Amino acid sequence: MRLLIAMMMHETNTFSPVPTDLQRFALGPGEAPPRGDAAIAAFRGTGTATGAFIDLAEQAGAEFELALGAHAAPSGLVFDEAYEAMSQAILQAVARGGFDGILLDLHGAMVSESHEDGEGELLRRIRAIDPNTPIGVAYDMHANVYADMVELAQTVAGYQTYPHVDMYGTGVRAGSALIKLLQGQAKPTTAWGRLPMIPHIMRQSSLDEPNRSIQARARQMEAEGALCASVFTGFPHADIENAGMSVVVVTDNDPALAQRLRDELMQMAWDSRAQWVYELEPLAASVARAKMLTEFPVMLLDHYDNAASGGTMDTTAVLAEVLRQGLRNVAVFAIFDPQAVQEAMAAGIGARVRLQVGGKMAMPLMPHRSEPVELNGVVKLISNGQYRNKGPMSQGARQNMGQAVVIDTGDVEVALISRHVEPFDVNALLCLGIDPTQKSFVVLKSRVHWRAGLGHLAGATVECAGAGACTSDYSELQFKKLRRPIYPLDAGVAWSRAGH
Repeated sequence: MRLLIAMMMHETNTFSPVPTDLQRFALGPGEAPPRGDAAIAAFRGTGTATGAFIDLAEQAGAEFELALGAHAAPSGLVFDEAYEAMSQAILQAVARGGFDGILLDLHGAMVSESHEDGEGELLRRIRAIDPNTPIGVAYDMHANVYADMVELAQTVAGYQTYPHVDMYGTGVRAGSALIKLLQGQAKPTTAWGRLPMIPHIMRQSSLDEPNRSIQARARQMEAEGALCASVFTGFPHADIENAGMSVVVVTDNDPALAQRLRDELMQMAWDSRAQWVYELEPLAASVARAKMLTEFPVMLLDHYDNAASGGTMDTTAVLAEVLRQGLRNVAVFAIFDPQAVQEAMAAGIGARVRLQVGGKMAMPLMPHRSEPVELNGVVKLISNGQYRNKGPMSQGARQNMGQAVVIDTGDVEVALISRHVEPFDVNALLCLGIDPTQKSFVVLKSRVHWRAGLGHLAGATVECAGAGACTSDYSELQFKKLRRPIYPLDAGVAWSRAGH
């Protein structure tokens, strides 16, 4: 058995001003996205779907090639040049031929300058070269599913957790189903459907209802014999036709069962639609409420500017409110400001600096902007920003926040970074000398993923509606391409099993 493996992952926020060039997909400064043996070395032993594909291939005694290992933090439209370079790396391997199966680690919400279904376009190109070799795909839970993303593959599996602590497990599900097909032990049959619903990301955690019960039922279906049962909650910050929720079920030679299980999951999601709606609280009220809490550390979630949803990470509304209300013993992770980082590095460790941080990136597709905040403090630490995830999310994978510094004002320690990284792993803070357990308040530019690596440390949590390109007020998203009507943006939206 000979397998082709490839990773090409990006969640695209079409409202984000953060550019997405090829360098953004590299693992380290000055590097290119790894290919071949370099990619195997980078992802072997990691808690990713690609790590699982490598393990499955070796356990099956298969030869394999890893054509590409490309992953970038969410941001704006993928530049066509970057999309073409990555897809060509995969397509060249496909064209060489000789593979019995293809395993793809994709996101499902990639949008390039020319293709609003980036993964569907990749699959169409693969099928134009090789119409017959079976394909298995692992997708993120936030995939916005288009028909070709499902129908041009034989097996499809999506993450069943948010925070995404089952990346590896999803690779096992997608890869095992494909290997069973190749070994003649299974004949995958697929049913899928799309709901007229765009669930709020702040309500999508699988640790909470309604997604907890829905994902539990999907796992139960697999335990009872389905090859893969996946509920894709979708990624709302994408002005494309098919943003929103969908369900894909793969069974073993039983299309009727696949359809019945698909319909059951879709009905569960639709019946719980009111629970997918999120209510906002004014920022000043959130910070004031946090100030009254006594179970530390209090995690203040700057969810409008989440790096893992395409935020610029340089908005300062939450930081400014924390300073205005006089919170003390605070850590902030992090403000993206390469200019301020360089100024602090030039001053050196121990130097007192006065910096204008954040508020430098325009957000032309948002109705608000952010202003710089002045920090008067001491340069406490300078770092190259390199670390590996402790886990459980993407355990062992390399992370790169670029050159980084910590500025200590006395009451507040602010991490300034040069590359976008969401703080879903405790090592993001520890590598900068910030121990969250020793802080009264920790401001995190995160929505849900922080719960993977830091949730167990929190004394309390307060969600803070600041400003940013991943706004939680969906009335601020000026959709032009999204299919309508769609719940909850429009009134009177209907769905039924019979009519979907």
